[in-house]
Amino acid sequence: MTHLRKLMLDELQRRNYAKTTAEAYIRALRDFAAYYRLPPDRLGPEQIRHYQLHLMREKGLSPKTVKQHMAAMKFFYIHTLRRSFRWDQLPYPKTAQRLPIILSLEEVRKMIDSTSSLFQRAILMTLYSTGMRRSELTRLKIGDIDSKRMVIHILQGKGGKDRDVPLSSTLLGTLREYYRCMKPHNYLFPSPHSCRKGLFISPRGVFELCRAAAKRAGIKKKIGPHSLRHSFATHLVEAGADLRTVQLLLGHSSLNHTMIYLHLSQHHIRACANPLDGLGVCDLSRVSPSRRNRKQ
Repeated sequence: MTHLRKLMLDELQRRNYAKTTAEAYIRALRDFAAYYRLPPDRLGPEQIRHYQLHLMREKGLSPKTVKQHMAAMKFFYIHTLRRSFRWDQLPYPKTAQRLPIILSLEEVRKMIDSTSSLFQRAILMTLYSTGMRRSELTRLKIGDIDSKRMVIHILQGKGGKDRDVPLSSTLLGTLREYYRCMKPHNYLFPSPHSCRKGLFISPRGVFELCRAAAKRAGIKKKIGPHSLRHSFATHLVEAGADLRTVQLLLGHSSLNHTMIYLHLSQHHIRACANPLDGLGVCDLSRVSPSRRNRKQ
């Protein structure tokens, strides 16, 4: 690691950035310097503007990924080099606002029932019944399951925050059977390939597990671990949970992030009468078929 990247890492750690964010920022700065074959302290706004177009046009990165690269460079120049220049001249790319994919209750059931092992079943049930992120699930330890209070402790989740989520009695029964058979030592879900080393399953492993379960269940939607988190929150809202409760369970820093589940809830979508239903249009028996149908 170069001296400049080491300085940047120090600044990231002083501000207690998440490890994954720090790694992404360092990687982005490394790629930026490699593109120009110059140390980043010898580059400036014009090079950043050109590099932004390179990421979008030539590398085909998504606007969200390009925004992360821009954030990394902004952090480097402001906090590491203490340089100030007009960042409004370096606009972030506009990102599309897409609603997340939601599974129905039946689809969640099919995914869980499609699992081929108790290990896979316990992971899917934990993801869905708690709404936790896959990075949070991978770091769950046996001691985080509090069966006395019927809660699961999520320690140092996104943003370095702790929170408790309810422990479903159905999930507890599955986890007890899983523990009896698998006997994990430290992490609740150790890596299937590195059990003796005490490593936890990787986020990528959780992603592939979810994808495989969806495929076996015959679900055509593009599913990942976050789909179970979105489905958990949406199903809570549909069942009558208030947004503040859902916000706390998900660990959202702002209620605005939780508001999206109102848009996804079938209960709220159907709550308003459709204006077409009140028009009183004539019966279909009085409507002539199309010309094409008449010729046939």
